[in-house]
Amino acid sequence: MRIGYDEMVRRFDEVLTETGFSEARSVLLARLFADATRDGVQSHGVLRFAGFIRQMRSGGTDIQVEPELVGNLGIIEQYDGHMGVGPLNAHFCMARAIELAKENGIGCTALRNTNHWMRPGNYGLQAVEAGCIGICWTNTRQFMPLWGSMDPKLGSNPIVFCIPREEGPVLVDMALSQYSMGRLGRHRKAGERLPVPGGYDLDGNPTTDPEAMVEERVRPLPIGYWKGSGLSLALDLIAALLSGGKSAYQVEQQDAEISVSQVFIAFDIESVLAQQDRRAMMDDVIADLQSSQSLEGHERPRYAGEGMLEHRRRSLEEGIEVNDEIWSRITDL
Repeated sequence: MRIGYDEMVRRFDEVLTETGFSEARSVLLARLFADATRDGVQSHGVLRFAGFIRQMRSGGTDIQVEPELVGNLGIIEQYDGHMGVGPLNAHFCMARAIELAKENGIGCTALRNTNHWMRPGNYGLQAVEAGCIGICWTNTRQFMPLWGSMDPKLGSNPIVFCIPREEGPVLVDMALSQYSMGRLGRHRKAGERLPVPGGYDLDGNPTTDPEAMVEERVRPLPIGYWKGSGLSLALDLIAALLSGGKSAYQVEQQDAEISVSQVFIAFDIESVLAQQDRRAMMDDVIADLQSSQSLEGHERPRYAGEGMLEHRRRSLEEGIEVNDEIWSRITDL
């Protein structure tokens, strides 16, 4: 079935209000979930919504608490999330990084003791809407092995780079594992093999079979093999050091995506480069990329974020495609 964007926001908002969120926080959360779904990231949008509501209604999360400023170092601020609502904590911290950037050209906030932030790209896009370049990342629990090992010692540590452009932003939104857990789950459900090896089977062999990467012992491959392994470690350490929070090593396995550390950086590009010069440079770069010849059997090459913009356009014109059963579960909430 297809659902209009405004209708999806309204339905999410109703459920969140019933759950006990204040009006402003409910509307913001509803839009974050709907935006992810509209842009084609259902794994962190509509597919996560019912589970998120169950978690909030269980009483284990204070849905009213906001991040507390615990350290001020000029253009860098430290916040304690007090284990509050992950997407709201993340949105708050990126908003504060943007404010610092508007004052100083660059702003950075580091957040500790927070929960899963759902779709990472939302916060890069938040920066772009304010005329800023946005960079943010989070650490996670340990489940990715160090290169050359089978022991899960690293997090997938998703990272976002988002650069404003009048025709639509350039957006890199990726985990440091070859495939995100959401992508692996979709392939498993569809009975499809992965296009390239995505992890190890139980015998330690690289595999394209998502079913061989059984849930209790998932060991995804890092992107770029040893390079992704090193980048994961660096991002984990920076997030923990800047926030004064936990590293992947300290996040207990049963905690899953809680008590993680995150970093949000904004650059005020509008104060650095005139709009006309910025547009000309970006247009030239994109035109050069789009002149690339596609390999035989492959779709036309796309720059990072181009597919999202196309998916968003279709969603707004035709409605957001949602599985009937999933939508029924949400309306039952």
